[in-house]
Amino acid sequence: MPEIRFYHLTKSSPKQALPQLLEKTRERGKRALVKLPDEEAVRSWNEHLWSYRAGSFLPHGTHSDSDPQSQPIFLTQGEENPGQGEYLFLIDGALSNNLQAFELVALVFDAKEEAAVLQARQQWKELRETGFTLTYWQQDEAGGWHKKA
Repeated sequence: MPEIRFYHLTKSSPKQALPQLLEKTRERGKRALVKLPDEEAVRSWNEHLWSYRAGSFLPHGTHSDSDPQSQPIFLTQGEENPGQGEYLFLIDGALSNNLQAFELVALVFDAKEEAAVLQARQQWKELRETGFTLTYWQQDEAGGWHKKA
């Protein structure tokens, strides 16, 4: 059963935080699946990950790439995982019915979005009742992560 982490963004936006989380994933030698709510979000995140920081390179791809199975980070709105990602990132309210297929599942939500906070609370309740191991991480004033009780 995967470890499920809830990442509560209080100082940065998802567009700022996710690249950092993906960099940590790559540093650990892991592959990632990033699930998004729709195709427009996939296109937007695909563009963002190429340009989020000058001089950086975060290898990733989508279903429109010719060799999706070679991508260490794969962006999708579906359940496919051609890159065999071990970590799943659920962004912008995306959900998955395949959590058990991953070592780690990260639900990233923005404190500034009331609907996202409410959805995260509901997901926490449902996943806890299902028996998953859950942890809650919140940003501090400097944007660092702290595990909360």
